[in-house]
Amino acid sequence: METTYYGHGAPAERWERARMFFDAKDYYAAARVLQGLVDEVPEQTGPRLLLARAYYHSAQLRRAETELTAIVERDPVEHYARLLLGRTLQRQGREREAAPHLRIASALAGDFTEG
Repeated sequence: METTYYGHGAPAERWERARMFFDAKDYYAAARVLQGLVDEVPEQTGPRLLLARAYYHSAQLRRAETELTAIVERDPVEHYARLLLGRTLQRQGREREAAPHLRIASALAGDFTEG
């Protein structure tokens, strides 16, 4: 299959293309576009987080975990990355590893349980 389309254009154009694929629930295509962006600008959270979400929604859970771990290591208070990492680990049957991430995400969101 021809893949030049996925990497064609300026970063802003590829970002928009990836978002359109994601919004259309074509998570595989979104991931193909986003992987190139993440390779170019690995320090930017936005493309990496959307890539992780695309992987999560397309059941590429190990890849999602890798991207989310990279985000959390760089920015430990990134609430949504923590939440999604916890859910990704849960979907893999790794409840014990998921629990701390979910607790931190809850605390960062201000969701404190009474009791």
